Amino acid sequence: MTVASSGKVLCIHPDDDMLVALVDLHPGETVEWAGQALQIHTPVQRKHKVARRDCAQGEILRLYGTPVGKATQPIGSGRAVTTDNLEHYAPPLLLDANTQTPAWSAPDVARWQQVTFQGVVRKDGRVGTANHWLVFPLVFCENRNVEQLRDALVRPLGYAQDDLADFTRSLLGGASEGTPAPRRPFPNVDGVRIITHQGGCGGTRADARSLCRILAAYADHPNVAGVTVFSLGCQNAQVDMFKAALAEQNPNFDKPCLIYEQQKWEGGEAAMMKAVVQDTLKQLAIANAVVRQPVPLSHLRIGVKCGGSDGFSGITANPVLGLVSDRLVALGGGSILSEFPELCGVESSLMARCIRTADRQRFADLMHDFETRAHAVGTTFADNPSPGNIRDGLITDAMKSAGAARKGGSSPIVAVLDYGEVANQPGLSLLCTPGNDVESVTALVSAGANVVLFTTGLGTPTGNPIAPVVKVSTNTDVATRLSELIDFDCGSILQGADPEVLADGLMEHIIAIASGRQETQADRLGQHDFIFWRRDISL
Repeated sequence: MTVASSGKVLCIHPDDDMLVALVDLHPGETVEWAGQALQIHTPVQRKHKVARRDCAQGEILRLYGTPVGKATQPIGSGRAVTTDNLEHYAPPLLLDANTQTPAWSAPDVARWQQVTFQGVVRKDGRVGTANHWLVFPLVFCENRNVEQLRDALVRPLGYAQDDLADFTRSLLGGASEGTPAPRRPFPNVDGVRIITHQGGCGGTRADARSLCRILAAYADHPNVAGVTVFSLGCQNAQVDMFKAALAEQNPNFDKPCLIYEQQKWEGGEAAMMKAVVQDTLKQLAIANAVVRQPVPLSHLRIGVKCGGSDGFSGITANPVLGLVSDRLVALGGGSILSEFPELCGVESSLMARCIRTADRQRFADLMHDFETRAHAVGTTFADNPSPGNIRDGLITDAMKSAGAARKGGSSPIVAVLDYGEVANQPGLSLLCTPGNDVESVTALVSAGANVVLFTTGLGTPTGNPIAPVVKVSTNTDVATRLSELIDFDCGSILQGADPEVLADGLMEHIIAIASGRQETQADRLGQHDFIFWRRDISL
């Protein structure tokens, strides 16, 4: 990556047909990069692209050294590249069974070999980055009871975050704002976390089974000490279906699993809820016996994700995540790259990195199946960039994908997984998810990520109930303006900062969060999102 001496434009790859504007460019000015000069003929907004050369209608344009769009009309040198003159284009996917996985030059990780984090070690040896008690329903009808249990436990046990109700009471002349939270009686339990959702009934049995698989994965996750589960009784997602999913997830599952089926409960809802509170408190006392201990970084499993992306995402924050991913893989840890619509156009380069031929085929099949489903409802991957993405320079899906894929670094790909499957081996895995922020993070955590790294250029509050979500900004403007959402800033790369140094800094930040020494902004705000991907119709 070469930054122009003027600091006005950036050339990502020498073969690119476009430059990235680092500032607003105006007609009549001249910009320089690597000893070359370009006169600007139209306004070009910051983060957007300007043509390096004259491009003919129908010509394929490159960015990141890869095709990202087709010119719908002639584009003159020095003119803005926009949705008016460029459309999505992804090269045909070619599956070559004889492709050899390129040799990987692993990064030097000597600095990190002896470094540890304070992890939560479970009986089976798996390691978490938190010790949460989890509460969820098998069906949306029980959301109210889940929320009642939250109200009964979270604030009284000292886990409430920035309760706005204190402010309301202060306005009404009650308790003053900032009333201190109660002392935590279970200091080794990091939180009582809840999941609510709109599934479990009314859809297909396939969706019910998918939901149960995701919930079973959350129950079995090393960040979870035990679960309290609510069932109505008549729904599609039956208790037996959940138990079967749990047994499939982990035949040796031995955590406390408290299940309450309301339609079978004698004595009414109030009596049931009192029993739930009493039983859960007893189990919290047992969970509190877990004490963090030092473990190697090989026990970290990160999920990498981007959302609210901008024209700088693939230049600053995403490559830094790729460097972190490579470091952890070299140390024996795991990394999971998701969002298949945002890998459109870079499939061939990713397939070339798959160790197994079967995974190359599976990746191609999952991408084809995903796009076929999109076509069936009248859309395509080309519709993936949001209005915010487009306003901030990501004008085609292939352009967005070329930058998004950089989160996965350069290491070999050891597995290709469908939604709801678990990454059970070290190394980099690909996980089929939508680009939707919460649906994707939900799956990354169910796949085993115990930390999620989430880049954003526009700002997003997304979090998760059981795994910390570290928000990494692509530009310093958003890190400053939305500081309550951002954990780490990579914007200084645009001023010449070394991405390797920032990757080291992000590694240190991850270690502090994984050790429980530092809280993510999403957790501080109580932003604990969960949406599972429903792929079938409602009945």
